[in-house]
Amino acid sequence: MRKKIPEKEIKDFVLKSNFNERVLLNKNSDFPKISVVIPSFNADQFLEKTILSALNQNYPNLELIVIDGGSTDGTLGIIKKYEKFIHYWLSEKDRGEADAINKGFPMATGELVNEMNADDIFLPGALMTVGKFFKENKNIDVIFGNMLNIDENDKVVGECVYTKFSKVVYQYEGVSLGSQSTFWKRSLFSKVGIHDANLRLAPDYDFFLRLGIAGVKFKYLPYFFSAMRRHKGSLTENFAYTPKYFEEMDIIAKRYGKKKWATPFLKIYSVGFRVLNYFLQGDGDYVINGFLRRIKNRSVFSGK
Repeated sequence: MRKKIPEKEIKDFVLKSNFNERVLLNKNSDFPKISVVIPSFNADQFLEKTILSALNQNYPNLELIVIDGGSTDGTLGIIKKYEKFIHYWLSEKDRGEADAINKGFPMATGELVNEMNADDIFLPGALMTVGKFFKENKNIDVIFGNMLNIDENDKVVGECVYTKFSKVVYQYEGVSLGSQSTFWKRSLFSKVGIHDANLRLAPDYDFFLRLGIAGVKFKYLPYFFSAMRRHKGSLTENFAYTPKYFEEMDIIAKRYGKKKWATPFLKIYSVGFRVLNYFLQGDGDYVINGFLRRIKNRSVFSGK
């Protein structure tokens, strides 16, 4: 059953600095190093909260990497404010978010890697939960958890709850993991490569699908690790379920041999797989509430 975090605790967590400099600067190798790559572009409205959400974890072996696309707002001032806690940063024109992330991946030296958008945040305790689990389970390649949706004022407006990973479900239902709540071994880059910078809306979906096809070990933990910010300027709000989005999904489908004739059957299987696992893990209310919401919005079969 998912473990929820009170909204007030989330708002307080990103409001101000609440970290121990000594803990962050004196790396403790007893904990797995976690590299967090943050792509940004004109994100001064939210970037400081994103950085604070990482630093306030007080995780003793954190590596922050910020790749900026040549911002013209106050972004660079925020980066320089926290520069001594940032392992590497760069500001130059790029081809988009995936290109920026790809510039950050080679700079990472951690055992685990995460990508965090410049308007999203980590939730309290996320990195310590991941670090402790990985320390005791080095055979796991990818650790992922749940994700909240928040608005411009850090108010919780929804949640994304996941179940254990299935390559078939991921490919045929189009269920994407929240990259903000996913951590993977850096060594996996040598197995599947980095992001496809030609994909603007679904590079992370493509990347995680490659990992699934490669047969790496995924582990779902029932915690909320992050929150995705829903606002007018976000890619999700502007491009989800648009023709460009479906165009990229078609490219990915053809790339990895998704079979059209099997899609209806495997989609039914995928929905059944997820529903069953939701109830098994104690999240049946999430299924019921989601179904009622879709009835209200008349989108039961749309996938939205």
